Parts: sequence; structure tokens; C-alpha cells
Amino acid sequence: MAGSRNLAGRLEQALGAAVGDVRSLGGQHGVAHYRLELPGGRAAFAKIAGDGAADPGFAAEASGLRWLAGADAVAVPEVLGWDDGLLALSWIPPGRPDEHAARRFGQELAALHAAGADRFGAPWPGVIAGLPLPNAAAAGATWPDWYVSARLLPYLRRARDEDLLSAADVRLIESAAARAAALAGPPEPPSRIHGDCWSGNIIWSGGRGWLVDPAAHGGHRETDLAMLALFGVPFLDQIRAGYQERAPLADGWPERVPLHQLHPLLVHVCLFGAAYTEAVLSASWAVLSR
Repeated sequence: MAGSRNLAGRLEQALGAAVGDVRSLGGQHGVAHYRLELPGGRAAFAKIAGDGAADPGFAAEASGLRWLAGADAVAVPEVLGWDDGLLALSWIPPGRPDEHAARRFGQELAALHAAGADRFGAPWPGVIAGLPLPNAAAAGATWPDWYVSARLLPYLRRARDEDLLSAADVRLIESAAARAAALAGPPEPPSRIHGDCWSGNIIWSGGRGWLVDPAAHGGHRETDLAMLALFGVPFLDQIRAGYQERAPLADGWPERVPLHQLHPLLVHVCLFGAAYTEAVLSASWAVLSR
């Protein structure tokens, strides 16, 4: 009981509002999840770091959600409050996707990307699935150069140093990374992207797809679309159709999908080890075969 009162007190301090019922929803990556009742019957969702620890991911997520919301395109939850160990968001009641919602999501994702960014990267330190995400911009860097230096090599080195990849695996992935400039397609300005746009980070609610848990930054718009294809989002064809209606992709985009998938696959190798080794090697071979 005392623990529940202390938790409610922390939440009330962060939100500046009374908190009623607090219900546990489990959690992941060492972070506990809760559903909260707020005044007027409003509900909220909260993440709290374990053992009173600070979590840099909360600041990155709050900054990313507000930046995505600023595009007035894809639906995102409202940031209600946060500190070093807590993040509270508006509650999005989960529903089911259908073809209409998927097509609308594709159109709204295109509008989000079109809002653009002033750099590749972001002005805040990034986090993805609990791992540091380099967001520093390099003046004048092209997207392929930035992608290799900020999205591929940091995780390849981490996997190598933790003995999650063999020396031969590392050489293969390095060879694929070296092909980025040749395979990247026509140059495009930085897009405002979610950065971790897999199916688990979309909540289908009210006939729309809501984006949550961003690793938001200025990047290449094909990255979000490639991530949607990686882990089986429902109605992918309808999402792509809606996207192409608003912002057609450059010719040859299907051949670039494995290049964009190398980053999330390397992140998964760092998180889960050998379970994703074959996938990242297959993507590397696909890049080299182009």
C-alpha cells in the first residue's frame, strides 16, 4: 500500500494533477508500465524506471513525440509530464487495424516525412530500445555517410566487442555498409522520421495508426517504410498505397529495403544476440547482391 502511495505521489508531482487508480501493465527493458486514472475520467499511460534509476530514454521519447506532433500529421500521444525516471502520456485505447486505417496511416506517414528536418540526426541524445542512439549531425554529410557512421557502425562495433558476431560476420556487414552510397538512390533532404517504425510501435485506435516509442530524428523516409516491412505490420500493401498517393518513392526503392533494415537488425543483434545473426547477414548479402 505504501508503495502504491509513493508511486501515485511521484506521478502527481510529474503531472501536476491528482492520480486515482494506478494499474500495472507489466513492462520491458527494465521499465514498468502503468495505466492511470486522472481527474474527469481521463486515462494516462506511464513508464517508470526500476529502482529509482534515471532513464535517458524518457527525455529522448518526450522530445521525439513532441517533435513528431509538431508536424500535425501522424497521430501521437500527448506528453503529459516526465522527469529522469518517469514519462506519462495520454492513454490511447487500442483497437484493430483495417484497410481504411492502414491507407490513412500511409498518407499521414507521408505527411510526417514531408514536414522535414534541419539535419540528419536530432538536437537531443537518442535512445533506441534502451541503447544509446547517436544523433549528432555532421556538417554537410550526405545521408549514406551519416547512416553508416551513426546508425550502422556503432552497433556493429558493439556486437563485435560483445562477441555477438564473428570476425567473418563483421567483414560481411562492413562490406555491405560500404555500398550505402552506391545504393542509396537519388539524394533527398532529411525527412522527419519515427526511426523505430515497426508494427509494435503502432497503436491502431479510432480508425488511425498512432505512433509511439519513437527514436525520432532527421533521416531517410525509406527507413520507416523498411522497418514496417521487417516485422510484419498488418495491411502493409494498403499503407504503402496510401503513402505513394501522397509522396511517391524514388524508383528502385524495393531494392533499397535491405540497406535500411541493416540498422534495426544490428540493434536486435545487440539486444538479443544470435537469434538475429542470420537475419542481419541475409540483409547484408541482399545489399551486396544489388
